Amino acid sequence: MSKPIHGGGRPKSYRLANGSKAPSVTTITGRFKDAGGLITWAYNCGKDGIDMNRVRDNAADAGHIGHEWVADTIHSRELTVFPNASEEMLGHARSSLAAFIDWRDRNGVQFVATELPLVSEKYAFGGTLDALMLIGALQRLGDWKTGNRIYPEHIAQLGGYSLLLREHGYSIDGADIVRLPKENGGFSHHAYSLADLELGEQAFLRMRELYDLDSKLKKVAA
Repeated sequence: MSKPIHGGGRPKSYRLANGSKAPSVTTITGRFKDAGGLITWAYNCGKDGIDMNRVRDNAADAGHIGHEWVADTIHSRELTVFPNASEEMLGHARSSLAAFIDWRDRNGVQFVATELPLVSEKYAFGGTLDALMLIGALQRLGDWKTGNRIYPEHIAQLGGYSLLLREHGYSIDGADIVRLPKENGGFSHHAYSLADLELGEQAFLRMRELYDLDSKLKKVAA
């Protein structure tokens, strides 16, 4: 297969045909994010005498490096250089990248497009999916995560991307989340069926409606 189409990355903002701004998939789902895991993590850092901000920043850097290197590898580019990253962070990223390449090769994954920004005129939102890919004869949505687990809002995100793809004439057979943990350079793969995506779509559309209602309520309460 030829080199995948690069969609240009995430724009600073999404615009509808009439020029008005539209919220992104992650902005919408983030409004309803479960903070329980974050609160537990912060508590454990404090209990163990760990500088939460330092750990958070280092983990975010490691995750960012891994995500960038995955994109570089998909497009056959030289790996992005991170001169300020510690050797520990780079080591985590290398381990995650190696595991990603092993998963890609074992499953014969071929990438059709990456970082493809799309806008829904029907539901007034935008989003940039990480990848559209072929696994065997199946075309699937790919999403890369750097957190410590898969959260419910991640399935809603997949639902938002699925809605965007369908509105723009793309057909998919399911979705896959590749998770690159921040701390240990590990790797995990999670596959989702069309039924899972339908559930995610239903959740996302309700979040989309509540997002507008929440904005109106904030104005009333101000």
